[in-house]
Amino acid sequence: MKATGIVRRIDDLGRVVIPKEIRRTMRIREGDPLEIYTEKDGEVIFKKYSPIGELGDFASNYADTLAKIGGHGACITDKDNIIAVSGVPKKDLIEKPISADLENIISDKTSFKSSGGKRVTIVDGMDKYSAGVVVPIVSEGDAIGTIVFMMNEGETPGEVESKLAETAATFLGKHMEG
Repeated sequence: MKATGIVRRIDDLGRVVIPKEIRRTMRIREGDPLEIYTEKDGEVIFKKYSPIGELGDFASNYADTLAKIGGHGACITDKDNIIAVSGVPKKDLIEKPISADLENIISDKTSFKSSGGKRVTIVDGMDKYSAGVVVPIVSEGDAIGTIVFMMNEGETPGEVESKLAETAATFLGKHMEG
């Protein structure tokens, strides 16, 4: 654990303000859920909560199925990171922070389908992988991640990839609702 040197007091309602610099660095936005952990030695740890990240092996198996049926690399993201990858080397993408392009798709709750050579990067600064289809995963009205089909340069996504991504996003959104 890394000390920041920042000290905050708890107010009369039990609240603590997380400094802006830390929120920006850790990509914590207003309304983001935080999980609270305690240690025996008195430590209290706040960790960003990712409902999609809780799926673990299930998300990995789902990405494997999408890649196999779709015939393209596929990944599942939460609002910050890629949590499951299949069809491309996992080490290249797994647990990498998502690009600003994907963040915008999540916040806008709009799907993306490549056309006319327009591509969406998956990870900022990594042009090796780009998205042909991106569909946000929406649960209880909130976008919590995406389903992504990767396409090579010159490839155009078809209806199969679009429908698979829509189906997967809808299923995972409903699954997260309980």
